[in-house]
Amino acid sequence: MNNLKSLLFSILAVLAVSVFQSCDPCDGEVPTGCECQEGIVVCPDPCPTGYSTINGSCVSIDGNESIKTGLITSDVTWSADTIHVLEGKVVVSDGVTLTIEAGTIIKGLAGEGSLASALIVARGATINANGTATNPIVMTTILDNIQKGEAMGTNLDEADNGKWGGLIVLGKAPISVDGDAVEARIEGIPASETYGLYGGTSANDNSGSITYISVRHGGALIGEGNEINGITLGGVGNGTVINHIEVVANSDDGVEFFGGTVNASNIVVWAQGDDAYDIDQAYSGTIDNFVYIAGADSDHGMEIDGPEGTADGQFTMTNGTMKGLSAEYADFREGTQASITDVYWFNFNSDFELDDAVTSANYHTNNKLILTGMEFNTTQMVADIFKDTGGSMSDSTSFIMQMDTDNSIVTAASGTVGADTSVFGWTYATLKGALNF
Repeated sequence: MNNLKSLLFSILAVLAVSVFQSCDPCDGEVPTGCECQEGIVVCPDPCPTGYSTINGSCVSIDGNESIKTGLITSDVTWSADTIHVLEGKVVVSDGVTLTIEAGTIIKGLAGEGSLASALIVARGATINANGTATNPIVMTTILDNIQKGEAMGTNLDEADNGKWGGLIVLGKAPISVDGDAVEARIEGIPASETYGLYGGTSANDNSGSITYISVRHGGALIGEGNEINGITLGGVGNGTVINHIEVVANSDDGVEFFGGTVNASNIVVWAQGDDAYDIDQAYSGTIDNFVYIAGADSDHGMEIDGPEGTADGQFTMTNGTMKGLSAEYADFREGTQASITDVYWFNFNSDFELDDAVTSANYHTNNKLILTGMEFNTTQMVADIFKDTGGSMSDSTSFIMQMDTDNSIVTAASGTVGADTSVFGWTYATLKGALNF
């Protein structure tokens, strides 16, 4: 009997330690009668003094948080002296301007499906979210212990993803979709909600300005096999300003462009779960000075699809540094049309693919897929890198020869092309040492 008691005591002790460890993200702030569940304090209703019930969770409210939910129907400014908490999908409505001050911290509540938290800028709405190098705007999860005036918290890292949704901006610029529809619905938004539409005929459409913003730990599941990207740009026009942006630890893609014409520059994507840069539906802008740092679960550095409808669109990517891990270099699919130049690739051990006959023809003969000035630091055999799966073996050989003509296979420690990483000193990736290469 004594042995049995000892065994039970040992089991209870282990369970107590496990509970304590699981509550660590709550920073010990668990009131009597409450529990820590996946980093959130959960209490019986009503919550204790100092806590507010949100989505069945008790969130610590110290007087400096502002809860945001539903539609924003009039112009508003979110100030840096308040932490803004997103409860579910917060939508900036058509005709409305949301201004976010430099240094503002925004935290999304945990939740999946209809409860996933995200900031959505609808067609016709405007977001002016302009941080600075010394006071960037941070969008993160409620689980992040970052506080006002801080650049980062201490309890999460690049492996912590899917803790909230992300940032979605929708505009009226052209897209190319099946059936040549002028507009489409962004993935994950219910068909009954008109705020999920994007696309139109205005190439110079203006959705505002997004600068010096870091989006962290997002990618919550909103449907079967459908997570939110860190930053989603649907039909965003070139009147919109986007530069100095960062996505870290997102479950799905880092940044995805669904058509549109917007230009974007000075971008970092680190440790995404799927693709770093995903481009679809005849996106026709320019992406300049970009970095990718693969994480343990990352898929492709680039996943590029061509037009879905008859409308063409060729985009440009230039001055990039791509650091792989187990991820693939890039997939070019479904008739990709692009000009990608001056990119340095290193630390990869997979392949660089043309995935269909139209994409292959666009590269070899149609001059619609241009790959020049790229350098590959690798110990792989060249034949193991470049795959033209849309053609015959002779086409794969031609792919290698054409790449060799316009690019270099280098073994030096660094390339002669790539991103200017000196502009990324403000990022979480820099603060965590991920850009030390």
